Parts: sequence; structure tokens; C-alpha cells
Amino acid sequence: MEKQRRYGEAEPVVIGGMVLDIQATSSIPPHPRTTCPGKIHYVRGGVARNIAECMLKLGAEPFMISALGFDMAGNLLLEHWKSAKLPIEGIRKHQDIKTPTVCHILDVTGEVAAGVASVEAVEMFLTPEWIQQFKHKINSAPILMVDANLSPPALEASCQIAAESNVPVWFEPVSITKSKRIAPVVKYITFASPNEDELIAMANALSSDNMFRPIERNKSSINGVLFCSKGEPCFWRIGPEKTMRLGFSGQLFETVTSSCPSNWYSDARVLERSPYFLAAHFPALPASVVRLTGAGDCLVGGMLASLCAGLDVMQSVAIGIAAAKASVEVDSNVPSQFSLATIAGDARMVYSAAKVLPNQSKL
Repeated sequence: MEKQRRYGEAEPVVIGGMVLDIQATSSIPPHPRTTCPGKIHYVRGGVARNIAECMLKLGAEPFMISALGFDMAGNLLLEHWKSAKLPIEGIRKHQDIKTPTVCHILDVTGEVAAGVASVEAVEMFLTPEWIQQFKHKINSAPILMVDANLSPPALEASCQIAAESNVPVWFEPVSITKSKRIAPVVKYITFASPNEDELIAMANALSSDNMFRPIERNKSSINGVLFCSKGEPCFWRIGPEKTMRLGFSGQLFETVTSSCPSNWYSDARVLERSPYFLAAHFPALPASVVRLTGAGDCLVGGMLASLCAGLDVMQSVAIGIAAAKASVEVDSNVPSQFSLATIAGDARMVYSAAKVLPNQSKL
């Protein structure tokens, strides 16, 4: 039974963009209308692809639904996927597809200063009809992740298929503009992973008017992840019949379960008193930053892989932050490999420092 699930019976499904990232890092502050010295890297990217690769390296075996062309960028991305021995049946390939490409200009701190994205192929070729072909995969998945690069009809189709079998759906907003695509499908969404600006855009899209404004920052602003839950227990987890506990995934489950047991952190009793409505802060970890472009994707990938291993949501947030830290310390969007000991140790630090925020009733 375990072997059967390992080879496709309960694979998490990821739907969205596979992108070639061209990352240009300036050695000095860039100036308009002229070039400046720096370095240029070609990096395998795309929100959905990055998340899926992170999941793979943490022991999950995602089934990818995407679109690539027969061009240089498409061949590079497809060959890497094949080398990981992951299924490629869900990746649509067509001569009319121009493989999605994004050019980022990074400043000296590793943050994106400017960028141009050519990702129209995701909307044009990841159609509801293409996604429908993999209905059986979605119906049997432990979780479905969709990124907002999908067209609204494709998002709707994906979520409806998942709803037929009560498969939880994770919505990754991608950008401020595309985050608003949550509005028509919000009733299907179990998880969403916006940054602050995307969260405000999503809230405004779901409200009758633009009542939400950017949060004013001050010296006391805190870094890290705010986990908010309404309607689900804070210790929610995927059922054991759909979890993967072999290889790295199994080791991750055993190590984190022992080092980060449920109810271990200081505010656990508060959560027990109010298990269905909460907000908790998980602190960021100190890191030697190389670049920041893959941090958010590895946060999500780490959480998804942990959920698929059978860990609860709170434990998974800690693993996600540990994976994000590892990603910012390397040149690529996703580290070539994760150290189980390092990930577990970092997760333990984050988990033990988690704090429930006051005034939960005002959320």
C-alpha cells in the first residue's frame, strides 16, 4: 500500500507556472539610462515550479500541471524535471508556447528592484480542458496548490475538481495584481499565502470597496510569519491515508514530531482554549542573505511538504520558515538539497518562539 501511494496514488498536485528567471544583480546602485557592472544568472523559476521543487527536496513527490514551449528555456526546465524522475504527463508542450520568462533586476541587498514578466503562456495554454484531463490526480491528492498565474476559468475549474473530493486547496497569490483572482474562488480555498501587500489587495477584492490600507511601519514592526486561522483547528493535519512517510519525508515527520511536539510552545494553552479562531506570530530566523527571490516559494513548499508528511499546520509553518532561510542563503531559488538536521534545528527555534497574538476577537 505504501509503495502504491509512493508512485502516484496520493501525490500532491501543483498547478501553475514553470519559468526561466534571468536574474541580474548590480554591484553598485543602478542608474537609469545606463548599464552598470554586476552578474547575470539563469535560474529555474516560476512560483509553482519553485514550490514543487522545494516539496520534492523535502520528501514529497508533487504532480506538476504546467505548460512549456520547445524553446531553449522550455528544454532547460523540462530536462531538469525529467532528471528528478518526476512525472511530466501534466506538463503541456506545444510549438506555439513561448516558455514563460521573467527578468529580475536585483539591488545590492538581493531584493527585486525592477522586473519584466512574460508569462502569458500560463493563461493561454493551462486551460480548464487541459486541467480536466488530470481530474483523477486532483481527486486523489492530499492537497492541491494553485498559483494565481492561472486564468480565472482555470482557477475555477481546478478548485471545483478539488471540491468534489474535499481536497484542500492552497492559493498562492503570486503578485498584488493577480492576488485579486481569489475573489471568485474564495469559497474553495483552505490556505492562502500572501505577503502584506497581497493580503491588502485580496481583502479589498473581497470587500465592497477599498477599505483596507497599507499598514504603517514603525521601529517596533516585527518580522516573520503571521499565521491566521478561522474555522479550522490550529492543529489541523492531512489524514494518514494520504500522507507520505517514506525516505526524507518519513525522517522529517519523525524528527519534527519529537523535536516540536504539539502543544510544546509557550502559548499552546491559549490555542487549546480557542482552537478555531487565532492569530500567531512565528519569528524569522537570522540568515546570511545572498538573494531573496525564492524565500516565499520555499516557505510555501516547506509547509506543503510538511503537511503531506503528516505534520500539523503549526509544525509546518516552522518547517516553512526554516526552508525559506535556507533558500535566501544560496544563489538559486531552491537549495540543491536540504539538511534534515539544520531544517529540524531551525524549525525547533521558530516553533518554540511562536506567540499567540492578543485581541484575537478583532480579527
